[in-house]
Amino acid sequence: MGVRVPYDKLKQDVKQIFLNLGLTEEKAEICTAVHIQSSADGVESHGLNRIPRFVEYVQKGWVNIKGEPQLAGAKGAVENYDGQLGIGITNALFCADRAVELAKKHGIGCVALKNTTHWMRGATYVWKMAEAGFMGMSWINAESCMPLWGSDKRSVGNNPFCMAIPREDGPLILDMAMSLYAYGKLGVYRLAGKQLPYPGGFDKDGNLTCDPGAIEETMRGLPMGYWKGSGMALALDMAVALMANGMSGTDMDIQAKGSCTNCCQIFIAYDPYLFGSKDEIQDMLNRRIDAVKKAHPEREGGSVSYPGERTLAVREESMKKGIHVDEAIWKQLCSLASGDMSTTDIASK
Repeated sequence: MGVRVPYDKLKQDVKQIFLNLGLTEEKAEICTAVHIQSSADGVESHGLNRIPRFVEYVQKGWVNIKGEPQLAGAKGAVENYDGQLGIGITNALFCADRAVELAKKHGIGCVALKNTTHWMRGATYVWKMAEAGFMGMSWINAESCMPLWGSDKRSVGNNPFCMAIPREDGPLILDMAMSLYAYGKLGVYRLAGKQLPYPGGFDKDGNLTCDPGAIEETMRGLPMGYWKGSGMALALDMAVALMANGMSGTDMDIQAKGSCTNCCQIFIAYDPYLFGSKDEIQDMLNRRIDAVKKAHPEREGGSVSYPGERTLAVREESMKKGIHVDEAIWKQLCSLASGDMSTTDIASK
């Protein structure tokens, strides 16, 4: 069951939660905007659903609300920051902005971040780069939450990868975990009482299943592309830890401080007109998207879309009708806003 909540009401209550936690006015405003925007865009799993967990992590001392990125090293177009276990959203926004500033100077900019916390919705940061006119790439590593191919125990993170192509008629925004379904998405389906449209992992008997709760119980999510997704997850983990000189997923497993505490992140911005004019690059992008739209649909009356195409339509509907929030999550948020800071992360149970 879900409810539709007007944006202004959500903003008031969600911001109050962050203020109750001790965030500054500025950081509370930023975190509120990002969480609401994610849910408004239809990404509830990494929007409002994540707030109770964030509250829990701050209370446990796993997120340092006063932490700020500290420069650890720099060479040309590349900078390395220590996130001081600060708020994942504000740390990541800082690094995305720095990558863009470096790209303005060098044509490409890369910022590697270590010792940070969960950034919530990964697309937030590459979308920001695209809005600034740059192609963006970003990824993160995480604690083990799915099995490597050939294993029946969790042994690698689902390490999401994000990319944005800055097309003037609508950017392409790719944001994908290395599991077929991110664990936050499993929670969305479970809370709604729905089965997955395709098998997303294994149950306790080792059978593929569409039951999100059964997959959450076993932590045996199915890597996208089977062995290919498993290998990609491992490579992304090692690459980001290497580039940031930070922790790998294995190191985070040893620390055992929840989801993405002490993780590493990479932010790369690229000037799309470095070797071509704006007109020719945009014409090429439009030709490619036109071909996508002309691809023959599998069902009569259907259509083929590109990553991110439907987001703006969902956002517009949310602004008109109110933002969809699971009823149980909404009750939790109201309780937190009222000052009752005891919480259970029902979205991940």
